Amino acid sequence: MMQKILVSRCLLGHLVRYDGGASGPYAQLSRWQDEGRVVPLCPEVAGGLPTPRAAAEIPGGQGAQVLEGLARVITTEGEDVSEAFLSGAHQALELVRRHAIGIAVLKANSPSCGNLLAYDGTFSGVKVRGEGVTAALLKQAGVQVFSELELPEALIALQRLEHPAAP
Repeated sequence: MMQKILVSRCLLGHLVRYDGGASGPYAQLSRWQDEGRVVPLCPEVAGGLPTPRAAAEIPGGQGAQVLEGLARVITTEGEDVSEAFLSGAHQALELVRRHAIGIAVLKANSPSCGNLLAYDGTFSGVKVRGEGVTAALLKQAGVQVFSELELPEALIALQRLEHPAAP
């Protein structure tokens, strides 16, 4: 069976980023889209946030802490948008379950989608090791999460899922 891949909509060229822009497209993602593998989602928009919207970060925490109720997602305007981020993350998890997805390619550094680094919550441009809300929830569910900076690694993971080594 052909593996589906959850992909951040902004990486597909959709104008859904907080600033109203896009971050793609990328040739590998376009190939996967042509093959019918891509399940697109912007967790922030799915959670009910508009485009454009105020930038958001997680002061004093990361995505896992938001999932546990120990941290909040706050915009530059001081608005708490945690519920929208949580809703989008759970919608991503539902898509993963519905399509038996094992791999996601999500936007690097995002408070929703970042998988290795995230902004530190001070809106100063400083990045720290960590992950966004959706990335954290998907990782907890066993999904391999990559960013657009790791497309070769995502391709290898996809090949391993589709063609596991014989025992």
